[in-house]
Amino acid sequence: MPRIDLHLHTTYSDGSLPPAEVLLLARKAGVTALAITDHDIVDGIPEAIEAGRRLGIEIIPGIEVSSRHGETELHILGYFLDWQDPLLLPRLARLRAGRHERNSRIVEKLNNLGLTLTYEEVKARAGSDSVGRPHIARVLMEKGYVQSAKEAFDRFLGEDKPAYVPRDLPEPAEAIAWIRAARGLPVLAHPTWVRESAEGLSKLCERLKGAGLMGIEAHYSTHKPQQTADYLDMARRLDLLVTGGSDFHGLTKPDIEVGLGRGGLTVPEKLLEPLKKAAGVS
Repeated sequence: MPRIDLHLHTTYSDGSLPPAEVLLLARKAGVTALAITDHDIVDGIPEAIEAGRRLGIEIIPGIEVSSRHGETELHILGYFLDWQDPLLLPRLARLRAGRHERNSRIVEKLNNLGLTLTYEEVKARAGSDSVGRPHIARVLMEKGYVQSAKEAFDRFLGEDKPAYVPRDLPEPAEAIAWIRAARGLPVLAHPTWVRESAEGLSKLCERLKGAGLMGIEAHYSTHKPQQTADYLDMARRLDLLVTGGSDFHGLTKPDIEVGLGRGGLTVPEKLLEPLKKAAGVS
């Protein structure tokens, strides 16, 4: 069954596979179009475009920008953006610089807890400029301190855990503005992650729509059928575009497959046309 996947990560951020290998998995899953949405970096897009040409898979330039909502993070996906935009690139570079500062503090906390690792080891594991907690988790796995990325987050890296450090992030409206300025479509990622009631989420989306939000990720690997139905209803009520994706990472989320999520994900191919129309592309 033809399907699309508009939320994927590669080794250019915190995924464990390079774009070309992600696309091979996409072809196997019957994915006809996909978006590489690495965290705060667009460097993997050229490789994805080239692999897409070879494999006959349409590539949508994408990004996932982190923002701050209260005491937690809120992620904004961007689609069909000009990924070489001269304003966007330095903005993303500032986010990545903030990651380095935060990660150094996390490693320091881990050292104080008796775990031996250096940030140089973490950066070497990442292999790109977008370094995050999943890379720290992988180093902890390699050193035998934990058996899985989940254990690393549950014991050390997650919110309220002993090595957690919050990030200095833009407000959601600012992240949305960055994407709009690069002629992209800003979409709220994985709404189940937003710490709001159903009514609170609806009001938040309404406020963010006023700031330029254009869509919501209604189809997602961990959404239950009723949640997907609720988000589709919200999209209709608020006149928001609908997107969906697996949020594939590879090793750090081993139960998530490209195009299939946990096995029951289907992001309909028909969702692509309204996105293209909104972006003004054919």
